[in-house]
Amino acid sequence: MTASTYPDDDARWDAMRRKDRAALGAFYIAVRTTGVYCVASCGGRPLRKNVAFHATRQSARDAGFRACLRCKPDLEREVLRYAIVPSSLGLALVARSDKGLRLVTLGDAAAGLTADLERRFPAARLLPDPDGLKTELAAVAAVIDRPQSGLDLSLDDQGTDLQREVWAMLRKIPAGETVSYAQLARAIGRPTASRVVANACGANPLAVITPCHRVVRADGGLSGYRWGVERKAALLAREAA
Repeated sequence: MTASTYPDDDARWDAMRRKDRAALGAFYIAVRTTGVYCVASCGGRPLRKNVAFHATRQSARDAGFRACLRCKPDLEREVLRYAIVPSSLGLALVARSDKGLRLVTLGDAAAGLTADLERRFPAARLLPDPDGLKTELAAVAAVIDRPQSGLDLSLDDQGTDLQREVWAMLRKIPAGETVSYAQLARAIGRPTASRVVANACGANPLAVITPCHRVVRADGGLSGYRWGVERKAALLAREAA
């Protein structure tokens, strides 16, 4: 979405009232009573009569406004495109950056999945883009149905070095096999770090794509799964078939 998505001040005002994350960076809001300019999703609630809109930050600065300390409009914003697709395990939200898939989450309600996306990336510009993500949506839905088929898409999973080491090792576990947290810790050369490995599995941003569902307790029990133990059991059953 660009500024043309918000063609006049009424559209910009409506976007501001909705705290529209897609409008972040598309235009800027100058508040005469405070002397600051903001992004559309800022938490402030100025009166309409005190607001002017600017297409760029420089325009707002030239008019004598300074950057809001709350929403920090001068920060460069990462753009994440996202969409939601039905799958055999419920709804899947897929978000990608310019580098690749950033997030795949599972759930039962679109509103909950979107709220989770907003919580995870509070500073990003979030653009709904179901048409532009058709390839990714189809690929993710397919791999949920057939986890053993793999995924031929670039990934952009962001985390600490240890988390990314764990996630990379998870993607090496063949479909139909499981490992314990202790085995996974040994596999990355950290035999005493089972708890840390478990936390990294819990922080996995790419459901099914990074198959943390293949990690079980030492006694073979399923333990937890961020997206529901029932989904974990269903994925393992599919892989075992």
